[in-house]
Amino acid sequence: MRRITGAEDWREANRARWDERVALHTASDFYDQDRFRRDRDVLRDFEVAEVGDVTGRSLLHLQCHFGQDTLSWAHRGAARVVGLDFSEPAIDTARALAAELGYGPDRAAFVAADVYDAAEAVPDAAYDIVYTGLGALNWLPDLERWADTAASLVAPGGFLYLAEFHPLCDALDDETGSRIVHDYFRRDAWVDEVPGSYTDFGAPTVHNRSVEWQHPLGDVVSALAATGLRIDFLHEHDMTMFQRFTALARSGDGYHRFPADRPRIPLMYSLRASRPS
Repeated sequence: MRRITGAEDWREANRARWDERVALHTASDFYDQDRFRRDRDVLRDFEVAEVGDVTGRSLLHLQCHFGQDTLSWAHRGAARVVGLDFSEPAIDTARALAAELGYGPDRAAFVAADVYDAAEAVPDAAYDIVYTGLGALNWLPDLERWADTAASLVAPGGFLYLAEFHPLCDALDDETGSRIVHDYFRRDAWVDEVPGSYTDFGAPTVHNRSVEWQHPLGDVVSALAATGLRIDFLHEHDMTMFQRFTALARSGDGYHRFPADRPRIPLMYSLRASRPS
């Protein structure tokens, strides 16, 4: 990966990359669409515990990809879910999946729009729960603008919930994850040209340019706190969703962790920030 200071085409490059990978992802074992159609739930156990009961509540999922997580919350009882993503192929796929599972647009709606435009694009002024994460923030250059937008959509008495990959991982070497090789506090863009995807590293792809940003944990918390939301908790987790480093091994619970004989570090984090009634 190489670092540069200018990446004016970031939105167009990233959208082209994600548009192309929708079909690759929906056909992958990683997302296992057939299993999702049977179980209708792919949420992680810690998210379910931390978000709590969603029965009868409205939920907005920002940067929802093709909607598996969004529809999982509907399956768990949310009265209305809305998913937003900037990829039109992803949103088309989400709408088709929702219809296949029997959810009409009054129960599960999907909107194609940039996350920074969410307040104007989504059908409701505010939601009981604004849910996001798992590889979302790294695609955004302006964290404060994201926080302002997301917070503006939290209804009184509601909260924002974020589960994300820990930014410390981006400072470590890609092989063992045991050495600091990159600046944790960098602010400029990372530009890459790697083909394939996390669902299939060897897949032949055309649109390979990606532009990403590192957001240190303190910046995320501070950006949300500045919006007036109250930080309820910040949890760090010693597991992740895929083999980010070759030294990681898949545990019986499906998460990837470092071997027990080496010191643990945070690989993911989650937080909740609420708006008083």
